[in-house]
Amino acid sequence: MSFDLKTPRNKQPAAYQEEQDFEADQYDIENEEDLGQDTGKILYSWRAPQFEVYEKSGRWYIIAALFILAMIAYALYTNGPMMAVTFILIGIVGYIYSQKDPLVVTFAITDEGIIADKEIYLYENIHSFWIFYDPHHTKTISLHTKASTFPFVHIPIGDENPAKLHEILTEYIPEIKQDPSMIDTIERVLHI
Repeated sequence: MSFDLKTPRNKQPAAYQEEQDFEADQYDIENEEDLGQDTGKILYSWRAPQFEVYEKSGRWYIIAALFILAMIAYALYTNGPMMAVTFILIGIVGYIYSQKDPLVVTFAITDEGIIADKEIYLYENIHSFWIFYDPHHTKTISLHTKASTFPFVHIPIGDENPAKLHEILTEYIPEIKQDPSMIDTIERVLHI
């Protein structure tokens, strides 16, 4: 499962991020001006990888390469050079993205909303939330926002206690059960 959050403006190399040892309960966002707006009182904060990393075997890469090659061959067979170029680019970008290490991002719950790195999701713009917690696979807070294009925002919780997060969030927004989307299921099954 991936989490497409905006890249922080003060991006640091992944190796530097991993060397820093932060205790989630002790970490606090000190410079609220960096967020560009009033974030309210911080109730809880933590750090987690930007997206989940799945280990991929050599077999996974072979199957993916065969699929891309089959799509390119089909495109050339049907006289679709643009489709062939598109699948070549998908293969290249997909490989580069699969080699990328996630950034460690700061998340926080405030009395105004939820902060995900440099973005804040105000409670007034959130319909509901649900915590997907399966210790070996999925550990995320799913926000159902009022956005029309991408209404669901997934925030990783890392090794944080989901009961504590649940306790804080239920004070501000309703909890309504969500089912994993088809895209979430495909990402988990295919390890992308």
